[in-house]
Amino acid sequence: MTHSSPAGDARPSRSDAVRNRGLILEAAAEVFASRGEGVDVREIARRAGVGMGTLYRHFPTKEGLLETVLHQDFTEWTRAARTAATSQADPARALTGFFHDALDRQCRHRALAEGFARYPDTAGLTTCRRELYPVIEELVTRCRTAGVLRPDVSTEDIAVLLVGLGTVVRLAAARQRPELSQRALRVVLDGLLRSGPRSAEDPAGPGAGDAPA
Repeated sequence: MTHSSPAGDARPSRSDAVRNRGLILEAAAEVFASRGEGVDVREIARRAGVGMGTLYRHFPTKEGLLETVLHQDFTEWTRAARTAATSQADPARALTGFFHDALDRQCRHRALAEGFARYPDTAGLTTCRRELYPVIEELVTRCRTAGVLRPDVSTEDIAVLLVGLGTVVRLAAARQRPELSQRALRVVLDGLLRSGPRSAEDPAGPGAGDAPA
């Protein structure tokens, strides 16, 4: 005699499972970006249009879901950063563009900024080290070879500065003063580049056309 399984025990087909996982990740990316790591996973399930059982089948822990989302973000960031760096012939402009992009990403992605602010105690930073460090190393090497970077600056220094900018992003958001983030970035670039402060809009920096004293 054949016994049918209760409806609640039915497993989704493989195509449904793939679709549900995609919906969960899409919803999680949006919620983590806008509301940070503290968001309730029930909100993610609601936005994805799935039940909590479905969410937990794919991601048994919230930490695992966050790690997956951050890994996707870092992978995309790494790809974009490498493309931008290789397409820019001027090493100083390439490093400046990298920092501006990093600041913009942290401003737009609250969970990413929170992860940076807790360095080195987050799995997301392990992913960052693995995915993003080679790009940073390439930028540092190019800038050092061109003589536009302070000679004592290391890849680790750049990573720590990204952490610091993440903290500034959180502070600026809490105070509703976004200009604080841009000011901090200008100070960082001023300290890194031997030729003076630079911005993505004005790569030569203020006073670049002034005659030397």
